[in-house]
Amino acid sequence: MTIKDPDSQDTAAPVSTADEPQSPVSRSYIFWLMLASFGASMAMMVPLSYGIAVRIAELAPGHEEVLGYITGTAQVIYLVLSPMIGIWSDRTRSRFGRRSPFIFLGVVIGLAGLVVMGLAPNLLIVGAGWVLGMSGWSIAGAAIQNIQADKLPERQRGKVSALTGLMTQIAPVLGIGVAYAVSSSTLLVFVVPGVIGAVLLALLPLIKPEGSSRELPVGTRVTVRELVAGYGFNIRKYPDFAWNWLGRFVFFIGLYFNTTFGTFFYAQRLDLEVRDVAGVVATIGMLGVVAAAGGALLGGFLSDKLQRRRLFVMISALLFVAGALTEATSWSLAQLIIGAVLMQLAIAVFATVDQAIIFAIIPERAETGRYMAIVAFAQKIPSAVAPLIASVVITIGAVADVKNYTLLYLTGAVFALVGGLIVFLKVKAVR
Repeated sequence: MTIKDPDSQDTAAPVSTADEPQSPVSRSYIFWLMLASFGASMAMMVPLSYGIAVRIAELAPGHEEVLGYITGTAQVIYLVLSPMIGIWSDRTRSRFGRRSPFIFLGVVIGLAGLVVMGLAPNLLIVGAGWVLGMSGWSIAGAAIQNIQADKLPERQRGKVSALTGLMTQIAPVLGIGVAYAVSSSTLLVFVVPGVIGAVLLALLPLIKPEGSSRELPVGTRVTVRELVAGYGFNIRKYPDFAWNWLGRFVFFIGLYFNTTFGTFFYAQRLDLEVRDVAGVVATIGMLGVVAAAGGALLGGFLSDKLQRRRLFVMISALLFVAGALTEATSWSLAQLIIGAVLMQLAIAVFATVDQAIIFAIIPERAETGRYMAIVAFAQKIPSAVAPLIASVVITIGAVADVKNYTLLYLTGAVFALVGGLIVFLKVKAVR
């Protein structure tokens, strides 16, 4: 088999969608994938981790549990749509490819949602704006994931997942710093990071065109029965995919338990106003970037070199537990920093290595978009359900306005550990 020079391939010629990718993508292509991942993460995570909390503090101070309702509702709506979008993406035949049109579609919808949120006169409109915003950035982000699944050979999956995963860790930190710099204007808190993200996303298909998909087999016409079936898969036929899905699902419940209310958590533990937390969040995040970089690169490159993925998933779960326990018992900035660094490290390792596992065990490559949408369920369902449950958990044993974040973080640690154990013990197709 002839291996192409890694610097020679920017786009792949259309091939059968059933083929396992073999030729490595170029370094320049990886660079633009990294920038696109950075953009998608910034546009999505700045509103989620800071912007919505600011709007709640402005429009309904003292009702931070509304954050769970807004984010949970948006996630449920996107969950219903995502398999349909995945099937639509798989079957798109255009000179721009299958995935690129959805990057642009997501950017337009996402930016519209951010404008609505920034101008909303009440929380109902904020929630409606986040339905648009989250759906748009999720569509664009899913297209980036599908491109990687389509193009990356096995020997590059860990490395590229590490590099793109690193971008998704850095982007929210820098994005919150940008938002804090324009925090005097609520609209700019949403729009400026969104515009930066949109530009970086759009550059990938413009500079590195995906290639035409017109020559790919068209396939049969989508029926209602096929559409409904697109929301699931044969568990018995694909047990490794099923177990990995379940482990990912449980891990992300723990993650969202311990990250959704971060802004309010820091405000409580440091006795600060919500609007003033952005500087603290950005500072802690910047310190965590080094840990995230080390976790992503170490996990990705070592798992490629050693050809062992599950071990690193288990390590990430244990690191997450350590970070969650540290956060749960912290009332000082120093301890909050230690806990946050450990959790950033854990999330980076897990996201990197589990993504490489997913790319290796996709059941049918002709339907990559649909299966990646199903994988997204394992993250999106927790992001919808966990905040709703967490909104109740923080009220258990709460005294006045002091919410029970200790219980929330300890519960999240348990879920993360169980999720890691499921992947480590039950997924057999990868080492």
